[in-house]
Amino acid sequence: MTGVPASAAGGSSSARRTGPRGTSGAAQEPVGRTNRGSALERGAAERAATDQGTTDQGTAGRGSAERGSTEGGAAGRGGKIAAAAVNQASVWNVANLLTMLRLLLVPAFVALMLGNGGYDPAWRSFAWAAFAIAMITDLFDGHLARTYNLVTDFGKIADPIADKAIMGAALICLSALGDLPWWVTAVILGRELGITVLRFVVIRYGVIPASRGGKLKTLTQGIAVGMYVLALTGPLATLRFWVMAAAVVLTVATGLDYVKQAIVLRRRGIAERRAALKETEA
Repeated sequence: MTGVPASAAGGSSSARRTGPRGTSGAAQEPVGRTNRGSALERGAAERAATDQGTTDQGTAGRGSAERGSTEGGAAGRGGKIAAAAVNQASVWNVANLLTMLRLLLVPAFVALMLGNGGYDPAWRSFAWAAFAIAMITDLFDGHLARTYNLVTDFGKIADPIADKAIMGAALICLSALGDLPWWVTAVILGRELGITVLRFVVIRYGVIPASRGGKLKTLTQGIAVGMYVLALTGPLATLRFWVMAAAVVLTVATGLDYVKQAIVLRRRGIAERRAALKETEA
């Protein structure tokens, strides 16, 4: 009887001793799994939040970049439009206005030159005044454009046209009235028009600069034609003949010099292009 209760007691004691430990172990294991599950869930949530933040930042960055690019493009287009407006406005400068005035003086000069039959000294004096104003503005518009940086594409084209127009109108009127031989008019106008065309032909290779001889030719032509426009008699009529002769000589000489410069410029330009092409191929 003593052994049985002892065994039973031992068993009960062992059961009581191991029971709580077993129960604690069983209870602790779900808690551990729960804690590990919570940690995993929190880690996943944090990673999801981080990914979401990165995505938001990337989206915001791309949005900012796109807005910056759009705003930059708009600003660039606005700058180009503003620059175009400035260039357009720069056409109306003092030098170009003088050139326009010279163009407007051409028909006025012709009307005054041919007024009252073309031989009235008073009308010829008015015509000379219009011609003189045109020649003086020719001296000033180029100087103003170069000095104050007023050079425009319009001025480059309109200035030589205005020069040839007023000179051509005067020469043709004088020859039509019998005051000047037609061959003189043909030589001067042929040279002026030929050199103008030549300049445009070789402009792809460079610009032919104005020479001192060319400036002296222009001055001599203006003085000679102006003297012929006036109804001069006596020694002044003889003087104007020699001034016109000097103008014709200078016209031919400077014309030949421009042709020589154009040939040299064209050859140099062709040689430079060939050298550049060889370097590119090499």
